Amino acid sequence: MGSKFVDVTDDIDQIKVIKSPEEIELIKGTAALQDAAMEHVRKSIRPGRRDFEILAEAQYSCVMHGSERQLILAGSGVPGAPNKWQFRHLQNRVIREGDQFSILIETNGPAGFYTELGRIFSLGKPSQELQDAFGTAVEAQKVSVEMLKPGASPKDILEANNRFLQKSGYLPERRLYAHGQGYDLVERPLIRDDEPMNIRAGMNLTIHPFATNATVWAGVTDNYLVTDEGASPCLHKAPKEIIVV
Repeated sequence: MGSKFVDVTDDIDQIKVIKSPEEIELIKGTAALQDAAMEHVRKSIRPGRRDFEILAEAQYSCVMHGSERQLILAGSGVPGAPNKWQFRHLQNRVIREGDQFSILIETNGPAGFYTELGRIFSLGKPSQELQDAFGTAVEAQKVSVEMLKPGASPKDILEANNRFLQKSGYLPERRLYAHGQGYDLVERPLIRDDEPMNIRAGMNLTIHPFATNATVWAGVTDNYLVTDEGASPCLHKAPKEIIVV
């Protein structure tokens, strides 16, 4: 009797989101693990293999480099259609010459910290429509990254991203296109219009905008750290380009 329950969720979140120098080095290690996995995918993908086989190659690389938990989404399709990431039960499609293949590697590293890396592969020369959309996604990522400064509002970042996408002729984001990461795959701050936590130095954020319409679906996914001066260089080294194989 006489007990009083107090919600300290926000207080704990404020502590979790700021990474120590040691944690930052471990986060960089996860990003390097995913870069290695993406290179392994580049060497493994070819016509005749199924989507789930390429997912398994990515997972193999991550596990062999020390990852304990993996969420990997992948999907292929023909040009002229929005080819999205798919879950395992929709990954039985046979990849063919000329296809687009998209993969998202969301895994932790040996120390348990998360980052995520997403790229698009093209088996042959990519269509101009896909190149244009991917280029727009890369530019949209830059819009958000340039706003990752201490004190910035997630609502303002979201609105800037959507203004850019719509001005470029694509649909606005209605999903969680950017968020913090740590021991949790999805951590605050959430880049949404209802997130009260502003950007702070020491945060690790993934930024994954998409340029989409009725006939194309193209995105790019990378992690950045927030410093006192703004965003760090990209933690991932994988080139921000459509990977042609």
